[in-house]
Amino acid sequence: MGGCTNPRPGEISLAHRGVLFLDEIPEFHRDVLEGLRQPLEDGVVQVTRAKKSLSFPARFQLVAAMNPCRCGYFGDKEKECRCTANEIFNYQKKLSGPLLDRLDIQIEVPRIPLEELRLKHSEEAEEEYRTKIEEARKIQEKRFVKDPQKIYANSQMTSKQVDQAIVLDKVAEEFLKKILEKNFISARGYYRTLKVAQTIADLEKSERVKEEHLAEAFRYRLKTNE
Repeated sequence: MGGCTNPRPGEISLAHRGVLFLDEIPEFHRDVLEGLRQPLEDGVVQVTRAKKSLSFPARFQLVAAMNPCRCGYFGDKEKECRCTANEIFNYQKKLSGPLLDRLDIQIEVPRIPLEELRLKHSEEAEEEYRTKIEEARKIQEKRFVKDPQKIYANSQMTSKQVDQAIVLDKVAEEFLKKILEKNFISARGYYRTLKVAQTIADLEKSERVKEEHLAEAFRYRLKTNE
């Protein structure tokens, strides 16, 4: 987070405009994890000490990894988990609901067979992915070219900008109403889901957010405790 007697930037500010990767995230101290909440929201971290208070930039992309339990085998189809139900619950609860609410994409990665690990992706496939991402970036740059706040990506939109910029087709509107009626989702989660759905639409060069884009975005928020 930064600190010391004379406040100086920490890892989250050193990762500004880059990626901050936290491996085994439940093993970090609770106060450190909770301290990420405000920087993830505002892109700034405030460090206050007796002599002075300073603000450091902290607009980073957070990528985190964790095991499903302490032994690492809960849900594994090949090896039995040795943890009790209470141990699994306590381990997973180390990540609070408000912190999970700020993570746009949450996916489970199953065990990958060794033979699959040895497979090499073709350069053509990698180039195809790279091209799709670059084209989606250009779509977003064009979307915000006249924005006075000088943002350049969907993730930076405020709730007001989401309401103005994101257009859902009629089927997607009906789908969204059904989802909101059946599931409790926070206001923050609602807007973050729409931003992810818009990004999926950009990758497919769709002018409007469709039902399948929303459905995919909602699937990425299965662990938010909402």
